[in-house]
Amino acid sequence: MSVAKKEYKRITTKSLVEMKSNGEKISMLTAYDYSMAKIVDGAGIDAILVGDSASNVMAGHETTLPITLDQMIYHAASVVRAVERSLVVVDLPFGSYQSDPKEALRSAIRIMKESGAHAVKLEGGKEIKDSIKRILHAGIPVMGHLGLTPQSIYKFGTYTVRAKEEEEAEKLKSDALMLQKIGCFAVVLEKVPAKLAKEVAQSLSIPVIGIGAGNGVDGQVLVVHDMLGMTHEFHPRFLRRYLDLYSEMTRAFENYHQDVKTGDFPSEKEQY
Repeated sequence: MSVAKKEYKRITTKSLVEMKSNGEKISMLTAYDYSMAKIVDGAGIDAILVGDSASNVMAGHETTLPITLDQMIYHAASVVRAVERSLVVVDLPFGSYQSDPKEALRSAIRIMKESGAHAVKLEGGKEIKDSIKRILHAGIPVMGHLGLTPQSIYKFGTYTVRAKEEEEAEKLKSDALMLQKIGCFAVVLEKVPAKLAKEVAQSLSIPVIGIGAGNGVDGQVLVVHDMLGMTHEFHPRFLRRYLDLYSEMTRAFENYHQDVKTGDFPSEKEQY
C-alpha cells in the first residue's frame, strides 16, 4: 500500500527523515546566489546545498580548496534571503574544521548566525568525528559527506570513483553508521558504486543523498550549473543535463551584441 505524499510548507531536517521513512525521494540542488536560489526554491526542490563547489563554478578555481569561510557565508546569506521552503545546507570549507573541534564549532556558529542557514555539511568520517560531535552538541544540524570528498583531492590524486576496493568500502559503511550514531541527519555519498550506496542507504534510518551513487539511495544532488548545461565542458557519467544554457546564453549574448552594433537596440518602443 502506497503512502500518501505529505505536503511540506517548510522543509526541515525532520522532513527529510520522514521522506525516507515514507519512501519519498529527496531532491537537492546547489545554489550560490539570490536569483538562482529563488528559482530553485520556487520549483519545489527539497534542499539547497550552498556548496564549496562555488569555488569552481562561481570563482573559477580548479578545486574547492581556495574558498574561504567568509565567502561561504556571503553565498549562504544570499541564498537564505531567497528561500521560503527549501532546507538550506552549507558546506564548511576546507581548513575550517579538520584540525580542531573548537575551530569547527566556531566556523559552524558563524555560518548559522551570519547567514541564517539551517544546517552545515562536513566531508569525512571517523577522522573528523570530534568536530562533528562538537557542532552537534551545540544544536547545529550536520549532514555528512563520504565517498569522493573533493576537499581531499590532493590526497586521492584523482576524482575517480571511490570505495571500489573492499577495505575502503568497509570503512565507508562503518563511517556512515558512525555518522548516524553520533547524530547526523543525513549523509551525502559521492561517486561510489551503486551497489554499495544502496547497501549503505538500506542500513541507515537517516537519508542518503547520492551524486554519482546510483538510484538505490534516498535522494539526489547535482550542481545546478552542471545540470543546466552552463559548465558545458564537464561530462561525468552521473550528470543528466536538463538544459543547454551554455548554447542558449551564448546565442542571446551574440544577438544582443549584434543589435547594439547595428543600432537595432534599443528600438523606439524601448525608449522613454
